[in-house]
Amino acid sequence: MDSPSSLDTPISRVPLSAAVLPMPSLRPGVQFRHYRIEELVARSGMASIYRATDMRTGRPVAIKVPHPDMEADPVLFDRFKREIEIGERLDHPGVMKVLDSGEPGEVYMVMEWVEGRLLRKLISENRRLPMERACSITIAICDALDYIHRNGVVHRDLKPENIMIDDEDRIKLIDFGIAGKTGARRLTFGKLSQVAGTPDYISPEQVKGKRGDGRSDIYSLGVILYEMVTGETPFAGANPFAVMNDRLMNNPIPPREVNPEISLQLQEVIYRALEREPQDRYSTANEFAWDLEHLEQVSAADRTELRDWKRRRTPWLKQVLFYVGMALIPVFVFGFLLLIARRH
Repeated sequence: MDSPSSLDTPISRVPLSAAVLPMPSLRPGVQFRHYRIEELVARSGMASIYRATDMRTGRPVAIKVPHPDMEADPVLFDRFKREIEIGERLDHPGVMKVLDSGEPGEVYMVMEWVEGRLLRKLISENRRLPMERACSITIAICDALDYIHRNGVVHRDLKPENIMIDDEDRIKLIDFGIAGKTGARRLTFGKLSQVAGTPDYISPEQVKGKRGDGRSDIYSLGVILYEMVTGETPFAGANPFAVMNDRLMNNPIPPREVNPEISLQLQEVIYRALEREPQDRYSTANEFAWDLEHLEQVSAADRTELRDWKRRRTPWLKQVLFYVGMALIPVFVFGFLLLIARRH
């Protein structure tokens, strides 16, 4: 396993020209290199994922291939290469492993095939998970997060859609498409959801356009835990921007208000993960996991969030106050000048 510092080395840049070989058309039954394509299993805005069989070993694998137009976008292309590099260097049972990335000039990645389903599906089918099970799953995710954070990687898009879970509740973090690396140059582009993460799970600092660190992943995991035990996400709105603004201006509904079966101690742990300021959150995923493993030792704080959560502040109100203030400036200036004139 490479040391943490090895993950800080810059990504080599492949020229976006003839150096990038066109990928063949993949469909069931086609053999690509030593892989036999079985089926298309997923398609996103950036890539397609196929289930295939490694003809050398007979084992199933997943092949992720970027869409052709992605190769013409330098930032998207670099993000795909960064995902390959992160996947090849990380080696943990809770993180999907990249097995192969082809020859120079080829753009695809072969990943281990993970049996199971997305955590999203588990939550959708059950709405609320039992407290003990939700805590156990969160602890497993903490273990994987602690590993990637110690190796200089921040996921930055942690959500139920990016966590696989099997029948024994073993988890795998997947999709490091917008992950960040310590020391690597920042890659940005115009699509908000791909830069910042997913609105329901994004941390406040990412909403503000900051890069974020491991504590941003801890915040996202706090949202996931909240959802697993309440059946709802802590912030809402009519559109993604409203959801993100709600997170910056308001406190979530206390978990126990949504589900009275949640203990005071578990509610406190969720609040510690969801602190608006990163410095107030758990500093590491290990700290988060330790509290979940020792809930009886967690002291529930008398939080203002428990009392003022019903006060909902909106950007609309702030805008109204701003414009009213601007309109009153001439009135105050006129009054000030009139007062000076009378004194003279």
